[in-house]
Amino acid sequence: MNDTTFLPSDEIRSLFSRRMSEMYRAEVPLYGDLLDVVADVNADSMREPTLLAQLRRKGELERIDVERHGAVRLGKPEELATMRRLFKVMGMAPVGYYDLSVAGVPVHSTAFRPVTDASLSNNPFRVFTSLLRLELIENPVLRAEVQEILARRNIFTPRVLALIEQAETAGGLTAAQAEEFVAQALETFRWHSEATVSKATYDKLLAAHRLIADVACFKGPHINHLTPRTLNIDDAQVEMTRRGMAAKDVIEGPPRRKVPILLRQTSFRALQERVAFVGESEAEAGTHTARFGEIEQRGVALTRKGRALYDALLSRVRDANGAGNAGADYQARLDAAFSDFPDDLKTMREAGLGFFRYALTDKGRAANQDALAAKSLQALVDEGWLDAEPITYEDFLPVSAAGIFQSNLGSDEQKSYAANSAQAVFEAALGAKVQDEIALYEEAQARSLKAAVPFLSAA
Repeated sequence: MNDTTFLPSDEIRSLFSRRMSEMYRAEVPLYGDLLDVVADVNADSMREPTLLAQLRRKGELERIDVERHGAVRLGKPEELATMRRLFKVMGMAPVGYYDLSVAGVPVHSTAFRPVTDASLSNNPFRVFTSLLRLELIENPVLRAEVQEILARRNIFTPRVLALIEQAETAGGLTAAQAEEFVAQALETFRWHSEATVSKATYDKLLAAHRLIADVACFKGPHINHLTPRTLNIDDAQVEMTRRGMAAKDVIEGPPRRKVPILLRQTSFRALQERVAFVGESEAEAGTHTARFGEIEQRGVALTRKGRALYDALLSRVRDANGAGNAGADYQARLDAAFSDFPDDLKTMREAGLGFFRYALTDKGRAANQDALAAKSLQALVDEGWLDAEPITYEDFLPVSAAGIFQSNLGSDEQKSYAANSAQAVFEAALGAKVQDEIALYEEAQARSLKAAVPFLSAA
C-alpha cells in the first residue's frame, strides 16, 4: 500500500504563482508599483455594493488579489513540449491557439491554465506561451543561424526535468518535492543579463525583428510580463499615468462598457535593461528591451455567436481606411462600432451572446419541480426561480496580444506576414491538442444548468 501524500496540483500552482510574483517584483520594481495601483483601484471599485455582491456570488472575491497571468516566448519545439509537461504538474493545460503572425509578430501561441471550475476558483494563474516561427524568417542564412543558436541551449535545469518525470511516474509530488520543483522551475523564467551571442549577432537579429533577438539571444525565456487583474482598467490607466508610468495610449480590446466583455489590457512601456554580450567588455555592455508591466480587466465570456459579433465590430474599426488602432479618433470609432453590441446582461443572455452559470434561487429550491418543468429557461430566470451569473472570460485575444507585443517592441516594428495559421504544426511541437476555449465555457454552462434544472439540461 502506498501511503505517499501528494500536494494537490492547485496548491503547487498557487505556490509557483506566488514565488513567480516575488521574483518578478525583485527583478522589476515597477511591477510592485503596478500592483499598488491595481490594489488601490480594486479597493475603490469594491466600494460599489453591486459589484462586490456579484464577485461574492461568483466566488471570485478571494481570487482577485492573487490573480495573475504571465507570458514567455520559446524558441524551439522541444521547449514547448517540455513546458507542457512542466505546467501539467501544476494542473494547467494548453487552451486555445493564437496566430499572431497576422499582426506582424512571428510567433504562434497557447495559454496554459487550469480548466475546471474548482481549479479556476482556487487560483486561475495562466501563462501565455509563444513559439518562434522560424519559417517566417525570410533570409535562409539568418534562419539557419537562429536555429543553430537555439540548438545550443537548454532552458530547463536537470533537476526540474527529473522532478517532472517523477510527477509523471508517481502521479504527483510530495510537499517537499513540490517546493524543490517550484524553485527549479523558476530558474527557467529568471532574467539573465548576459546574452549568449555577440553584439554583432544580436544587432543582426534585432534588425530582422526585435522579438527574434529577444527569443534567441538569451539563456532562457525570461518572463516578460506578469499581469494582475483590475476591476476598472480605465481608472487604473489614469492612475498609472498619474504615478509617472509610461502607459499605452490605447487600451486593447473592447471599449469601456456597463457590462465588460472578454478582455481589456494595457501596459507600461518595456524597460531598457543592461546586457553583457559575448566578447564585449563591461564598458561595452549594451541594452535590451523586452520586459514590461501589464494589467487586465476580465469580462463576460462570449458564445460563438457573441464572439463572431465582437470580431466583426472590431474589424469594422480597424479595417476602416487601414487605420488600425492608430489615430486620435480610435476610441470614438471603437465606441461607435460597439454600440451594436448589447450592453446589458439580460439582452446578452436572451440573444445567446454570452455564457452564464445557473443556480436555483431560494424560491426555486422551494418550488414544485413539476411546476418548474413547465417553464422555459427564460421564464425561470425572469420570474426569479433561477439565477444567471455571467461566466468570466479566462482566455486571451490575438489582436490584443499582438497590440501589446507591438507597443513594447517599438513603433517601427509593424512587420507584415501573410495570414498563416499553423495549428497542426504547433500541436505537433506541443505534443498534444490545444483545448477549445469556447467549448470549455459551453461545458461549464451546461454543467450548471444540469445541476440546477436537469429537465432543461438539453436546452
